[in-house]
Amino acid sequence: MAKVCVINIVGLTPGMIGPDTPSIASVAEKHGARPMGGVVPAVTCSAQASMLTGTMPSDHGVVGNGWLFRDTREARFWQQSRSLMQGETIYDAARRKFPGFTCANLFWWFNQGAKVDWALTPKPWYGCDGDKRFGVHGKPEGFPEETEKRLGAFPFHTFWGPTAGLPCSEWIAKAAALTLREKSPSLTLVYLPHLDYDLQRFGPTREILQARLPEIDRCAKIIIDAAKEQAIEIAIVSEYGITKADRPVHINRILRDKGYLAVRSGPFGEIIDFPECRACAVADHQIAHVYVEEEHDRESVRQLLLETDGIAEVWGGREKKEHGLDHPRSGDLVAVAERDAWFTYYYWRDDARAPDFARTVDIHRKPGYDPCELFFDPALNWPKGRAALRLLQKKIGMRTRFDLVPLDASLVKGSHGAFPASPDEGPVIISSSGNPGANFAMTDFKNFILNLLAK
Repeated sequence: MAKVCVINIVGLTPGMIGPDTPSIASVAEKHGARPMGGVVPAVTCSAQASMLTGTMPSDHGVVGNGWLFRDTREARFWQQSRSLMQGETIYDAARRKFPGFTCANLFWWFNQGAKVDWALTPKPWYGCDGDKRFGVHGKPEGFPEETEKRLGAFPFHTFWGPTAGLPCSEWIAKAAALTLREKSPSLTLVYLPHLDYDLQRFGPTREILQARLPEIDRCAKIIIDAAKEQAIEIAIVSEYGITKADRPVHINRILRDKGYLAVRSGPFGEIIDFPECRACAVADHQIAHVYVEEEHDRESVRQLLLETDGIAEVWGGREKKEHGLDHPRSGDLVAVAERDAWFTYYYWRDDARAPDFARTVDIHRKPGYDPCELFFDPALNWPKGRAALRLLQKKIGMRTRFDLVPLDASLVKGSHGAFPASPDEGPVIISSSGNPGANFAMTDFKNFILNLLAK
């Protein structure tokens, strides 16, 4: 059995490989950087589940980074339980096929409950008084603590939010190198996120790419060097490419204005009253799952959305089946944004009635994805000073919230989720050994890695 290290570089595309990425390019010397046919929605959780299981969202059930749970009528995002991903994974199959197989999962999603030997994943601690402390979860017992002891605390504030950037990728790369050298797993899965952040903030401009690509290449080199020392095969993948998108579509406001969306007003602003909604949208970048309670409303909702500026397509049952998205968790309709547009989760008409969590980084409470969490509110005079004050208030036991996030969706300049304009602008597959060949699909990845392990 060979050993393989998979580096997932979020937002990397075949067209980015070149002089700014010498270490990544070195892995592509033999077989090149090939386009990988992705899935829709082209978002982290769906893409990773498709790679890990070798199936489409219609089979593995991960229809986005979040969806509406029909039984509880709650929209939930960024859950980490392995049980949410239906089907056999690469590491499940490898453990069955190869005696002595071991696996390290370092920040890939669906980490909790996964049958792996070493695991690290971001998981804060939540106090009963509303307090929150950053932390890394994992196994075996002591592995997260020992890793942080040697590398310093994981820089959680750079993993997501207004200060998201390079330090989180550097830390994960160093943790991966340590694991490769000291544990030598049969399969190591590594997730490097930070290239994605500025591409969403500012779009995939030449200036941003010239700044960020050398950074992510240096992070990849840390892992590549450790893998080469151990004669470990290297594969590099990504989940999607990011396109310029600066037109926000407030899909839930559209549904609310026509009487489909129900809202409850209270002391902390307005919240969606999901059990009373005739129709609601769970927005996820350039895809929105639209849940319509009564079948007789579906055609009128579909026509309303098709008439909305910024919406390219609205899929019903036939289209969902064609695109591998016909799973019970999917919306009754699926809205697809035009290439330069994306969906907000916003549903309030007046910012004064926005829910209190809207101005905070709160990925689990928001009923949709919010890229505005990548920004400090430009209307604040001294946002970093405000953040420091809020932190001090927390430390002395005061109840407070980090209300630093803007409600101006026009700040966002990049998005993803729909099909790329060309293969060179979509996800990539690179291998130091095996030849992915032409027309490589994301669902081919599982068997590709199993074949590398079998060498």
